[in-house]
Amino acid sequence: MDIVDVIKKARTEGRSFLTEKESKQILKSYGMPVVEEAVVKTQTDALAKARLFGYPVVVKGHGHRLTHKTERGLVRTGVRSETDLEEALHAIGAAAGDDLEGYLIQTQIIGNREFVAGMFRDGQFGPVVMFGVGGIFTEALQDVVFRIAPVTRTESLHAIDEIHAQPMLGAFRGEKAVDRETIVRVLEALSCLAADFPEIREVDINPLIADADGCLTAVDALIALADPVLPILKRPPVDPKAIYKLFHPRSVAFIGASATFGKWGHMLFTNVVGGGYQGDIYLVNSRGGEIAGRPVYKSVLEIPGPVDLGIVTLPSDKVASIIPEFQKKAIRQMLLITSGFSETGEEGRHREEDLVKLARQAGILILGPNTMGIINPHIHFTCTGSHVRPKAGTTTLLAQSGNLGTQLLAFANDEGIGIRGFCGSGNEAMVTIEDYLEGFIADEQTETVLMYLESIKDGRRFYETAKRLCREKPVVVLKGGRTEAGNRAAASHTGAMASNMTVFDAACRQAGVVVVEHPMELLDLSAVFSSLPLPQGNRVAAMTIGGGLGVVMADLCEKHGLRVPHLSEELVTKIDQILPPYWSRSNPIDLVAEFDPAIPMMLAEELMKWDGCDAVVHMGILGRMTFFRWLMDSAVKADPNYDRELFATIPVQLREFEERFIQHLVRLMERYGKPILGVTLLLDEKTKTIIDVPGHKYKSVSFLTPERTVKSLAEMYHYRCWLNRQDPYKQGEVSSG
Repeated sequence: MDIVDVIKKARTEGRSFLTEKESKQILKSYGMPVVEEAVVKTQTDALAKARLFGYPVVVKGHGHRLTHKTERGLVRTGVRSETDLEEALHAIGAAAGDDLEGYLIQTQIIGNREFVAGMFRDGQFGPVVMFGVGGIFTEALQDVVFRIAPVTRTESLHAIDEIHAQPMLGAFRGEKAVDRETIVRVLEALSCLAADFPEIREVDINPLIADADGCLTAVDALIALADPVLPILKRPPVDPKAIYKLFHPRSVAFIGASATFGKWGHMLFTNVVGGGYQGDIYLVNSRGGEIAGRPVYKSVLEIPGPVDLGIVTLPSDKVASIIPEFQKKAIRQMLLITSGFSETGEEGRHREEDLVKLARQAGILILGPNTMGIINPHIHFTCTGSHVRPKAGTTTLLAQSGNLGTQLLAFANDEGIGIRGFCGSGNEAMVTIEDYLEGFIADEQTETVLMYLESIKDGRRFYETAKRLCREKPVVVLKGGRTEAGNRAAASHTGAMASNMTVFDAACRQAGVVVVEHPMELLDLSAVFSSLPLPQGNRVAAMTIGGGLGVVMADLCEKHGLRVPHLSEELVTKIDQILPPYWSRSNPIDLVAEFDPAIPMMLAEELMKWDGCDAVVHMGILGRMTFFRWLMDSAVKADPNYDRELFATIPVQLREFEERFIQHLVRLMERYGKPILGVTLLLDEKTKTIIDVPGHKYKSVSFLTPERTVKSLAEMYHYRCWLNRQDPYKQGEVSSG
């Protein structure tokens, strides 16, 4: 059978679907297991085929207009005799009417487990392959996984492992485990079929039945056709070097500068000056004059020196008029704060397109419009409407919502997270998310990437670039527009519809991107990825000042795919020399109210030495200052004559212990290459998520709850697993239970 001829014939006949028989012939030609079947025209031929196949058989109506047979009553299973067959043929013929072109006689596959597989073309990401629990409950259960094509063997096996109904894939009620190699073959074949025939819009195999021996057979299939989808009109990619220049201006000009407090032309200028930027600053306003003792030029052409970056806050209808001046002054970079473009509707979209056309012709790169601004703490350049000035670090934050982005920056500052750079990407008229990803790859100072996204311009490029980036640096994404209401909000906010969330999440997981649901999770993962070594496996050892914390932590580990292994006899013997004889001898280790500062330090080292764990968690050892203050306050109220000198020394001693403990943990991480995470007991005025230790690569990371600690560690482990799957030589290196 020539697939090209089958498709051509169907299109000539005006059909958008292949018949079930044609669909399965194509699947069979790609090596997929399909049921034995035949199309017959008459009752005599049907009886003959049934005798040949052997009862029981399945009878279906056949015809190019019969695409939803079950709903129309055109499928009869369990046909066990000639009498049953004759009755089935009569009933199907009556139900199909003039749409009937024959009957499909099939061998009946007996099996209690039904799966579904398929392929469809997403408008952003292209062909997507799917696998999951099938049968009549496919839509109800929605236990399916997706992968962006092309799909490798490794990716197929991992996709199979993501199905929630794992017991159905193993030995089940006396039946053998499902043949996973066949599933892999089906997924790879669907991926190839999508690449070979762009006119195939969708493939649906449901059910894919597993028999008692675990062998799989496709008993129903449908292939939908459509004109090949035209590729998304691709924007010219932006050179990462040009993006770098945007964030490293040696001189800036504020076009639309203002002396009025609260106006953008005033907020940006004062923030840049107040942040300590050392480059040249020029103010431009058509009125001229003076602002804050600085001369105001009526045009950029009057500026005496060179300008690297023009920061524009003019009304939207005035922006295009300054392009020629920028070109003449050789200003190649524009930060366009102004709103009133594509986010406002059709008129604004045309205004934005016209502006971009002029800018391209003039060789000018625009960041924005409708952006909150940019920050580069490494050169003290803080150019946003919100006067948040984070400390310099290695985490880059990009947000399609400037307000959310600056709020995250404020939180990051409180948590002690250092920032490499920040950008509110705005409408992305010229510089898109995909361009920024390329820039993150090239930027050596960026070690961790955080993004808040509402839409993407080019799904395929996003996926492929993110995958390259994640091989080098962890990427964490918070996606807005996850619900119908969120989609509407995203469209009105950014001027672009958010992509289908199911496919987006699948693309991110496949590319190695960590997807979170809450803003603070972005910062939590930034803290661990930028401060700690990645775990090699999922085994966690813990020590705690209270048994309850340990129980909660162990439960959370189980929930998030981490293990809390039993302590080895050798380790128990060592800890017997550290803790009193009544300690629990179990993991997590309860310190049994021992306050000797040497104990947690010794335990931490023994746990890090132990080859039975991949990460260590300490709970309640840091953050005890508030607890002791409460204790001392109560003591003074009970006895006003209590020794005040003792109370004066306790806080000092406690601070000194915490500093020594943190330094000790950092040295242990450098020595053993395992992460150590903490759970802080109580907040005080000096509590930080991250604490730097000068001269050391790693840092102390402690969260306020066990949930944040365990979830962060779990994501580190999952990212490690993804990295190892990318390198065939590392397959199997990750320790797992």
